[in-house]
Amino acid sequence: MTDNRPGTHRRRDDDRSIPTDRESPVGAPVIRGDESVTGTRARDAVQFNPDDPNSLADAAETVRQFANGEINDDHLYMLRGAAACAALVRGEGSYKAAAERAGGDTTVSFIRKWARVHDLPRSVRKQVALGRIAPTAAKHIARVGGEARLLLAWATLDGPLTVREVRSIASAVNNDTPIEHALAEHGVTLGQLELTLSPPTYRDLRRQASIDGVEPGTIVSDALEEYFE
Repeated sequence: MTDNRPGTHRRRDDDRSIPTDRESPVGAPVIRGDESVTGTRARDAVQFNPDDPNSLADAAETVRQFANGEINDDHLYMLRGAAACAALVRGEGSYKAAAERAGGDTTVSFIRKWARVHDLPRSVRKQVALGRIAPTAAKHIARVGGEARLLLAWATLDGPLTVREVRSIASAVNNDTPIEHALAEHGVTLGQLELTLSPPTYRDLRRQASIDGVEPGTIVSDALEEYFE
């Protein structure tokens, strides 16, 4: 079921605090170490502790390998590299110092981009770990702040959007274009989502929408808003 009419549902004031940044400790393999997400590969998850000199040395080596292209082009390995970047920045105190510590082809820009990926909220990092959001797309999602960051992440899933399109939208949002307008430029309607319902639920939804004279999406949106209160 698709409702492509934005703004048809009832609006309400929403002061809920939705996390748009990482809430777990820097370097902790919260997602990489979750077997329900990464399966047996969770056993190989590496934690980088920015307060432990030995762990920080491991982070510096991982970042150097990552920047030099020595880490596999795999979403979980790239998340490990992002964690190492974030821990190295925290341990060294700045992007510049972290890049110098890592050496090789590591640049300040490289460190900054991937550390931001590690700082994405858990809900987004999980989709990266599952391979549903490309790590290279996550780099651009991480450039966006606030609620627009989450909206761009979910639009990347539902659009779907290419990495190049995500980059373009992130740049537009950072230049003060409203997220819904930036997405529309790439043919994506913010909030449009295809749902699969059980036949009885689908039957009752369509029936009620017809009686009420509204779109099915209006009923679904109102019900979900009440659910999330």
